[in-house]
Amino acid sequence: MPLPLPFSLSLRLLLAVTAGAAVANVYYAQPLLDRLVVVFGMGRASAGTVTSATQLGSVLALLVLLPLLDGRDRRHLLRLQLLALVISLLLLALAQGVMWLLMGMLLAGLFGTALTQGLIAYTASLAPAAQRGQWVGMVQGGVFIGLLLARVFSGVIAQAFDWQAVYLASALLMAVLAGLLWRRLPPTLSAPAAAYPRLLASMAGLLRSDRQLIERGVLALLLFAALNMFWAASPLLLSAQPLAWSTAAIGSLGFAGVVGALLASRVGYWADQGYVQRVSLCALMLMLFAWWPLSALPFAVLMPLFGIVLLDLGGQALHVGNQSVLLRRSPELHGRLIALYMLFYAVGSGLGAAIGVWVQARSGWLGLCQLGAGTSLLALLWWAGWRLHEARSQPTSSECRR
Repeated sequence: MPLPLPFSLSLRLLLAVTAGAAVANVYYAQPLLDRLVVVFGMGRASAGTVTSATQLGSVLALLVLLPLLDGRDRRHLLRLQLLALVISLLLLALAQGVMWLLMGMLLAGLFGTALTQGLIAYTASLAPAAQRGQWVGMVQGGVFIGLLLARVFSGVIAQAFDWQAVYLASALLMAVLAGLLWRRLPPTLSAPAAAYPRLLASMAGLLRSDRQLIERGVLALLLFAALNMFWAASPLLLSAQPLAWSTAAIGSLGFAGVVGALLASRVGYWADQGYVQRVSLCALMLMLFAWWPLSALPFAVLMPLFGIVLLDLGGQALHVGNQSVLLRRSPELHGRLIALYMLFYAVGSGLGAAIGVWVQARSGWLGLCQLGAGTSLLALLWWAGWRLHEARSQPTSSECRR
């Protein structure tokens, strides 16, 4: 597919910023959990339902909205999703009760996820095949930075004003980005659109039989379960005695993970060069090792900060590698492949957030770290099992050397 001339480096950077701003809406609530528990009269053990609501919205986006990207004008869909996200954020900021709050979180997760993943699929469909991993890595780097800085932004704004101001500010930011992107998005070339029921039926077939999707999808489930165990449970530990951190201080932890996000484009380049399996192994080892310094909380701070860097670096490298593998396929499949892959992601994130908060409330921080390390080890064993199977079935395959 020829590269449209308007798809410049500046536009790719704008897409990365927009993707980061969109995905941030799924994670703004995490540093706010202790405040939302008080404002809405929720029990601490049930605080995980707030973040789980956004993950439920993410699941609905993947099942309902992402398949529409295949065979349709992706530019038109992205515009509609930008507008819907702005409206959803305004409604969330006006929440007056628990059900309204949870519904607003669900809508933020729905349109935030659809827009984020739509931008990734849009970029992949326009990128030259030899540079697809690097281009996707650039946009994915924006997603990672948005995800991590969401906690910083949320914590600082809530500390200075209130939790509603977080979502009002985000609505304004998304409106500005929508104005900048509205006329700059080039059209995409695609095959004729299939009927929506046929698209959904084909997703079921991919989920049953696509080996790459199954392998990388389960890795994503375990990866994001481990990440969200930490990020959902840590605010409850840090806000309590003896640390008693402020909301802004808790949010600032996001800075520790930006290092990994800055390497996302480089990871995509390595994947384009054929080293995706080596990247995956290193990433899984980093995630497993990270839980040792993280277990030092609340008695130390510097070691856990090092652990956060390792955890997010490993998670981000593995995620970019996973997407690079799947997006080697035909662009007409990108929407469905990303939807199904991110379905594993959303399920893992929701389960990790809810289980992490529950385990932290009942078994303490050490119990949570043991659970996180066990989840990371399970991911490493899953990856190793697939490599062993490949070595036995295709011992001369070039993939076994990567």
